[in-house]
Amino acid sequence: MKRVDVVYSLITDSSNSKVLAVKNIGRSSWSLPGGAVEPNESLDQAVIREAKEETGLDISVYGIVAVNECRFEKINEHVTFITFRAEIIGGEEEILRPDEISEIAWIDIEQADDLMSYYKDGFRSLINGKEITYFNEGNK
Repeated sequence: MKRVDVVYSLITDSSNSKVLAVKNIGRSSWSLPGGAVEPNESLDQAVIREAKEETGLDISVYGIVAVNECRFEKINEHVTFITFRAEIIGGEEEILRPDEISEIAWIDIEQADDLMSYYKDGFRSLINGKEITYFNEGNK
């Protein structure tokens, strides 16, 4: 079974009542901005790149707020999903990959829980909870 790492960015509005989400064309479903980590790419590099590619926004990444995993038997992949807390630091909100993303939206927390139910205790627990420190030690 192939191992795949996927990263997501949890970006909230100033009131922490909405999360930034993208609608994926391939699955016709909503998710946080994110995607697969490429070879020789660190987790933080990947989440910053994916947010830019999917939303046009530049982000700063903080700690990890969730780690999920799933074995997808049909495609023979074991995927680890790592969600980072992030903050917008620049850029313009726009769809840069219209072949992958059909919509970008700020979604109310309750609606986000319905659309993206894979976070065990919901988005409110991620937003209000503690994050795990992430530190990229670089190459040694």
